[in-house]
Amino acid sequence: MHFKDLGLDQRLLKKINNLGFDQATEIQQQAIPVAMLGKDLLASSKTGSGKTLAFLLPAMQRMYRSKPFTRRDPRVVVLTPTRELAKQVFAQLRTLNAGTPYDGALIVGGENFNDQVKELRKDPMFVVATPGRLADHLEHKSTYLDGLEMLILDEADRMLDLGFEAHLRSIHNAANHRRRQTLMFSATLDHNDVLDIATDMLDAPKQIAIGSSAEEHKDITQRFMLCDHLDHKQALLDKILETEDYKQVIIFTATRDDTERLTKELNERKLKAVALSGNLNQTQRNSIMSQFERVCHKILVTTDVASRGLDIDNVSHVINFDMPKHAEEYVHRVGRTGRAGNKGDAISLIGPKDWRSFKNVESFLQQDISFTTIEGLEGKFKGLKPAPKKKFVKKKTTNKPVAAKKSTAPKAKKKVDKRFYDNVAVGENVFMPKKRKPANPSAED
Repeated sequence: MHFKDLGLDQRLLKKINNLGFDQATEIQQQAIPVAMLGKDLLASSKTGSGKTLAFLLPAMQRMYRSKPFTRRDPRVVVLTPTRELAKQVFAQLRTLNAGTPYDGALIVGGENFNDQVKELRKDPMFVVATPGRLADHLEHKSTYLDGLEMLILDEADRMLDLGFEAHLRSIHNAANHRRRQTLMFSATLDHNDVLDIATDMLDAPKQIAIGSSAEEHKDITQRFMLCDHLDHKQALLDKILETEDYKQVIIFTATRDDTERLTKELNERKLKAVALSGNLNQTQRNSIMSQFERVCHKILVTTDVASRGLDIDNVSHVINFDMPKHAEEYVHRVGRTGRAGNKGDAISLIGPKDWRSFKNVESFLQQDISFTTIEGLEGKFKGLKPAPKKKFVKKKTTNKPVAAKKSTAPKAKKKVDKRFYDNVAVGENVFMPKKRKPANPSAED
């Protein structure tokens, strides 16, 4: 299906043609008509499917074809889980709203709060934001959402995994009126928290599921290598970077310390590497990503902060130096390569500490994964055996008679008969009255 068959405004079609797009992807074919009808939408599609245009085009169509509810509040808010993804969405928005009065603002954490207040006072039509920072602005009354027309949640599952549920609900409450349209996109619809929050935030949504995040990506070759220990991993990584023909590489690690350590070692070998992690401020992160996109650096070493939202055609290889904690995150990491019809390679290094994460990925992909080796660097580690299940042993019962419990009730006291007869007690003790001594002993005589 071509974009011209979707009923989009001619001004939008002209911009799409200038960007070089002609045919709509499957998620765009199904999501755009629903969104243009003003209905709520709950959609899932795998990474790289073109869902950003699937929600930006209906949002721009609304700008062209309808009047705003109010003059001051944003008309469209797009929420993303990370600053990098927000930046990518905002960049695509700027290509669509260039030369129009429908300006936008990028509101993310790590940047100057007061500068953002100034931007919001300009009454932008679009706001692309991370949930935490937008919730802060709502709390400080920097902006209001009473006139919000569209609320778009991109990567809703990731936002919930990162603990943004409270912020999402506060944003929802700030714009909770019946005229608001909500579009929610998630990598999967099997996420319980996504379904819970969708029930509260969406009104009779149309559900669309395009493919599965667990589907094998035909343009990406996936390889898995077993490692004995950290030094073995390092040796394999060095050999891969020495022998593979790559354009640019993204290496994913588990911690910030690992990103810095690996980057330092790679730069000592003159391989032009740069590190990206969550402890950098937004200016530093923007600078690093800009340099990587301009191929100033051939290798980007990062944590999962860059597993979503990076759309760089030159990334030919992704290397999982450490496996991710969540199986879904593996799919997003691998999806950073093989984009826009290019071929990509994904290599995962599996050590003893990665084994449980690897088995989760294998189960998630529903595949029996085989391992490859590099000649001269074969390892001894062949995987961990599953822990044996504890057998339930029923205790044997004996037929010994159970001794009767002794009664703990107090014994009844014996009644004492204290009646007297002829000066003789008939009870327990004998009572004999004492004779009174005479005052004068001689009186007895």
